[in-house]
Amino acid sequence: MTTAKKQLLFNGFMMNVVGHVSAGLWRHPDDRASEYTTLDYWLHIARLLDEAGFDAMFIADALGQIDVYQGKPDAALRTAAQSPVNDPLLLVSAMAAATRQLGFGITVSTTYEHPYLLARKFTTLDHLTKGRVAWNIVTSVLESAARNLGLEKQMDHDERYERAQEFLEVTYKLWEGSWEDDAVRRDREAGVYTDPAKVHPIRHQGRWFTVPDAHLSEPSPQRTPVLFQAGTSDRGRLFAAQNAEVVFLGGTTPQSIAQNIDKIRTLAHEQGRGAEAIRFITAISVVVDEDDARAHAKFQDYLNYTSQEAALALFSAWTGVDWSGWSLDEPLKYIETNASRSALAGLTRIDAERQWTVGDISNYIGIGGIHPTLVGSPQSVADQLEAFADASGVDGFNLAYAISPGSFEDFVRWVVPELQARGRMRRADGTSLTLRERLQGRGQQRLRDDHPGTRFRQLTDGYPQEVQ
Repeated sequence: MTTAKKQLLFNGFMMNVVGHVSAGLWRHPDDRASEYTTLDYWLHIARLLDEAGFDAMFIADALGQIDVYQGKPDAALRTAAQSPVNDPLLLVSAMAAATRQLGFGITVSTTYEHPYLLARKFTTLDHLTKGRVAWNIVTSVLESAARNLGLEKQMDHDERYERAQEFLEVTYKLWEGSWEDDAVRRDREAGVYTDPAKVHPIRHQGRWFTVPDAHLSEPSPQRTPVLFQAGTSDRGRLFAAQNAEVVFLGGTTPQSIAQNIDKIRTLAHEQGRGAEAIRFITAISVVVDEDDARAHAKFQDYLNYTSQEAALALFSAWTGVDWSGWSLDEPLKYIETNASRSALAGLTRIDAERQWTVGDISNYIGIGGIHPTLVGSPQSVADQLEAFADASGVDGFNLAYAISPGSFEDFVRWVVPELQARGRMRRADGTSLTLRERLQGRGQQRLRDDHPGTRFRQLTDGYPQEVQ
């Protein structure tokens, strides 16, 4: 008896920028990412992904200049390395109106937002999308963000996660407990829209936040958006185990990703969460064409447009290390910083199969960032995706582009039919589901019962002291 293969999740990996993770490729004559300031550009990609059966568009973000490299933003500005950058949230309602099934994962930082305001933003989007939104929770890594948003310097790495945990507790109280399910009556005859007795102040007073009153918005289809999270430091893994429904893992090999999955699953079990409570995805780039020869020729063509300067500017920002003073043949080594610890650890500690140099990483980042790039025919790419998923244990992929929208168009033309024929990717069928239902099954619109956020559902007149 043949066991059915697991259907994989696929998200388009975007950022509201010219150059996302492929350094310098905006210069390619077929790249249209410089149109990122137009709605037509975003609507085309959203419709393309929606009609092809993608599960979501995952939108990254950054709140500061890319200025660690050489101690200034010049290199990033010159090479369009995530500079300039526009807001991700403001794109979503337009794309939702142009699509039927596509979800939207939006990156927002807990360090520089306030939970009372953010809760309203996501509730609004959840209403407008009919339950198709996710929040990619980050704590931010850039010193430039800190100094422009009211801090003298970046908060310590673990302290950012402590703040994030309280931030989540406030939003859980607002989303899950503040309004009872039947608070909204819409009773025209009685003249009652909302029953005040069923809307409760949350009375939160903690180290970081004081939020005494009720949520501003009436409950949306999911109440709490689907929760994505991307940190894989020790503290980041614990935060994921406590809160995430989908974890976005970095890693250059299936083995390194599998190690992180095992660690997070163990931590989640300790938090009382079930084995299927968390889905895992990783990022990958694909260069595909009709056959292997054409695909490799395309890959070589793309390499001609990569920028070493842009790559090192990005890697410096991600790791908090200024690599401009290092020779290109110098081996990478782990340096404890206050930035993203997993980016550098993933190459220097986990991936024992390779000794990276500064030059290696600057070349590698050229296409797809620090994530793997698959090159080949539709059949070859599908084989590689299946092998990677099976070896790592991931549930799906964030598809990063080399050129935009060309990389997505190629994937939809060549790879999607192959994956769907193998039962590895869903077909767009017009079914109206929330994003959480698409990830966890029909009927699961709200947080699973084993999610820690559900303990904030029972509220009558503020929370008891023990959960504040």
